[in-house]
Amino acid sequence: MAAYERRFPTCPLIPMFVDSDTVNEFKSEDGAIHVIERRCKLDIDAPRLLKKIAGVDYVYFVQKNSLNSRERTLHIEAHNETFSNRVIINEHCCYTVHPENEDWTCFEQSASLDIKSFFGFESTVEKIAMKQYTSNIKKGKEIIEYYLRQLEEEGITFVPRWTPPSITPSAESSLSSCKKQAVATAIVIPDAALQEGLSSEALGSPGGAPEPVVGTPDDKLDADYIKRYLGDLTPLQESCLIRLRQWLQETHKGKIPKDEHILRFLRARDFNIDKAREIMCQSLTWRKQHQVDYILDTWNPPQVLQDYYAGGWHHHDKDGRPLYVLRLGQMDTKGLVRALGEEALLRYVLSINEEGLRRCEENTKVFGRPISSWTCLVDLEGLNMRHLWRPGVKALLRIIEVVEANYPETLGRLLILRAPRVFPVLWTLVSPFIDDNTRRKFLIYAGNDYQGPGGLLDYIDKEIIPDFLSGECMCEVPEGGLVPKSLYRTAEELENEDLKLWTESIYQSASVFKGAPHEVLIQIVDASSVITWDFDVCKGDIVFNIYHSKRSPQPPKKDSLGAHSITSPGGNNVQLIDKIWQLGRDYSMVESPLICKEGESVQGSHVTRWPGFYILQWKFHSMPACAATNLPRVDDVLASLQVSSHKCKVMYYTEVIGSEDFRGSMTSLESSHSGFSQLSATTTTSSQSHSSSMVSRWRFC
Repeated sequence: MAAYERRFPTCPLIPMFVDSDTVNEFKSEDGAIHVIERRCKLDIDAPRLLKKIAGVDYVYFVQKNSLNSRERTLHIEAHNETFSNRVIINEHCCYTVHPENEDWTCFEQSASLDIKSFFGFESTVEKIAMKQYTSNIKKGKEIIEYYLRQLEEEGITFVPRWTPPSITPSAESSLSSCKKQAVATAIVIPDAALQEGLSSEALGSPGGAPEPVVGTPDDKLDADYIKRYLGDLTPLQESCLIRLRQWLQETHKGKIPKDEHILRFLRARDFNIDKAREIMCQSLTWRKQHQVDYILDTWNPPQVLQDYYAGGWHHHDKDGRPLYVLRLGQMDTKGLVRALGEEALLRYVLSINEEGLRRCEENTKVFGRPISSWTCLVDLEGLNMRHLWRPGVKALLRIIEVVEANYPETLGRLLILRAPRVFPVLWTLVSPFIDDNTRRKFLIYAGNDYQGPGGLLDYIDKEIIPDFLSGECMCEVPEGGLVPKSLYRTAEELENEDLKLWTESIYQSASVFKGAPHEVLIQIVDASSVITWDFDVCKGDIVFNIYHSKRSPQPPKKDSLGAHSITSPGGNNVQLIDKIWQLGRDYSMVESPLICKEGESVQGSHVTRWPGFYILQWKFHSMPACAATNLPRVDDVLASLQVSSHKCKVMYYTEVIGSEDFRGSMTSLESSHSGFSQLSATTTTSSQSHSSSMVSRWRFC
């Protein structure tokens, strides 16, 4: 045991074990029992792409060690804290003394893995978990022996066993009275426990089997109340609702949800009380932490959302459900993320859901029957590759995950209209995050199919079909449109408002001057790797080039003259290609130059053919004079006036991934390998080198 304790707070023999903190600790008065609970930080050996999609670098486990020196046993229990709603990992280890030879130590270990969902990578996670578990078993003996040798080197070869402390006669008398009191306490434990909110299952039979629930008059709800506000419930479902509500009243400090909301969590878990209670408690804690109950009264959406978020409430469907209309195809998701940040968008969606709950209550009163969910109509006309911008998709996935966890069974029906060919790509990305019960409520119509039999008229009265769907009702939902770049904000500005702008954290800013391009060096070890990029031309016109060299350029000199590296308020400028290098001898061009105008957003990729050093270059673009005359054109003069001091500015992000991970990844949305370029009329392709590549551009200035 002395050797085992040396594994903490970290162990160099377990590289993935980064650190640990003690959360709880208990020691009995006689020193025989020592229970310590730690929160362990692990760096799991998983593909970098998987970590990026999951959005974490480390995972956390909770480990509880219970040492009983009297019985000479050590029990170790561990479970995952990270992604506990998606993956359940439980591990149990036990050190005991051999029954026939007390100088021998017996070791038993067992573990279970239950993967509910993991972004579509369930099989990958299972393989990683099994690989990690097998590795830990193999190294267990090696680690203990390492610390035993360490103790021996320090001269510690014997640790005395625990012995009970000596007891004086007065202490024996006190102990006897304590035992009598303990017996009396044991008799009243069930009532006391129930007063503390423990369920009857926790106090069940020794075998652990729950006793059957016997109905009592208190387990009944008024029939008229059920019919008016809750809908049809079986006796078992009614009993589950009563029991969960009673448990909340006895244990939960704060606002108790209404029966309708408790019922949503029960339905989401098929009336399994334990599972419903778990997710509901997590949601109540989340609501309290983020003050969600007061969001409609205390938070005013920014004007950018009111102007450019193409969504709003619009009457109700034929079943009386509130109807929410979202014109996703007309919405500039990238512009909204860059102007507001992921947090503001999430908060706005939460306010929409809170408003939906309020409207359900109102419609219940108006129609005289229970209405606990709403209908969402999503118009995808205009959806294209711009909506598949990776940080925007990441923000969407996070919003879906938060809504699924905290607003179960609130979506009665989702009508997806005018789905273009690019929609299956988006659906492939988001569907793993959506609960199976929710997915069954989706109705998808391509083109004008929604106008035929089984279409929109089956669910919405003709009088309230929005005008943009050839209906007769004027819809006041904002039309969306491109968010002006003047409204884009920097990471610093958003941080000042305690908002997290994930997109700005991965983008870098660079200045490009006439005669001083900005260059980024990327070293490739394995051929057929994929270089991806995403940049915005914020000011001026530039030429984008990609070069390859077998030898590394000299690092930029940071001298006082700044000949190779320039820092300005608008961003850095780094030059890597030496003046004496010759094109064709020292380095070669692997892509044709791409001229990018001010206001353009460019995404693309290049599959490398050789290992070595690749240089991405953004170069100042000079306007050529008209070929027919020596005089400049009027357009050239106006363009030159807009570019003051011969300076351009770009915001860029680059990444390198292995070719085996490229297909089907979120980053592959930027590559023609997926064939997405054929699905959008606004996408242009370029594949002029020996390796496959693609550049997608959208103009929105």
